[in-house]
Amino acid sequence: MWSYILKRLLLMIPTMFGILLITFAVMQFVPGGPVEQMVAQLQGRDAGGGGEGPAAGGGYRGRQGVDAARIEEIRKLYGFDKPAHERFVQMLGRYVRFDLGKSFFQSKDVWPLILEKLPVSISLGLWTFFFVYAISLPLGIAKAVRAGTRFDTVTTLIVLAGYAIPSFVLGVVFLVLFAGGSFAQVFPLRGLTSLNWQDLSVVGKITDYLWHIALPVAAMVIGGFAVITVLTKNSVLEEIRKQYVLTARAKGVDERSVLWRHVFRNAMIPIMTGFPAAFVGAFFTGSLLIETLFSLDGLGLLSYESVIRRDYPVVLGSLFLFTIIGLFTTLVRDLSYLWVDPRVRFFD
Repeated sequence: MWSYILKRLLLMIPTMFGILLITFAVMQFVPGGPVEQMVAQLQGRDAGGGGEGPAAGGGYRGRQGVDAARIEEIRKLYGFDKPAHERFVQMLGRYVRFDLGKSFFQSKDVWPLILEKLPVSISLGLWTFFFVYAISLPLGIAKAVRAGTRFDTVTTLIVLAGYAIPSFVLGVVFLVLFAGGSFAQVFPLRGLTSLNWQDLSVVGKITDYLWHIALPVAAMVIGGFAVITVLTKNSVLEEIRKQYVLTARAKGVDERSVLWRHVFRNAMIPIMTGFPAAFVGAFFTGSLLIETLFSLDGLGLLSYESVIRRDYPVVLGSLFLFTIIGLFTTLVRDLSYLWVDPRVRFFD
């Protein structure tokens, strides 16, 4: 087992290297780089993120009106006075020490920026992940046990309706209905906490936090539990129809024991396959539109704005962190198979 874990950890190194190399190489050809944007700001026009010229290191259309020495100074400030391969090697050296560098445009190190945004992403991710699985697993099992009944039909319609409506559309509906749109002002419009949060009591702080997080989490959960529900139902149904279940019932084993001691454990194997992706996605990739809609300053919004502004240290630093988390959660998933089903073997 330990040799297998060691092999997987060693395989993470070339995987990480490949991801960073491809991303870094692509960035060299993306127009509207940080140097161009800084030149545009000096000229008093909006560089946007699309830019007008080639990437940093090439010729700039925006050079008119800006002294060549000043442009060279900007290139040196961002490190673009060095060849691309040298910058890549320097970046790898920093990442080995878990130094993610400094943002081009926010005058902060990348680590503090990420840590500053984590509370929002953790809040959205944890609550969404918890409620999605807390709803999906019992509902999927109930649908499998009552397959073909009215309960199964009605809940299928509800699940499909939730799946068909995107999370950000639900967010807009919630804002209109409950956050001071055209109807009621029940929930706050923006932020994770109120301005006077520090002055509240412990109970008041918890209440205020839950009050702010209710609508965005509800929008993400309603749009996200359908797939897990259907997968759970199908997995349980497949196990219920197998011979060992019929044998257990014929021997007089009660239905609850058959369901929870035998069927449930075997049916969880396919569910575990999507566990890491759902976990990482809920934290880092699934909440960009929700964060924007509810004015929540989290990692999704930070990553998006960094791509638009060509803030390469933040983009690559976030990618480095997300990749590490993704690789480790995949390893945890594979090892979890052993706990769910002892028959599974990744090593001998």
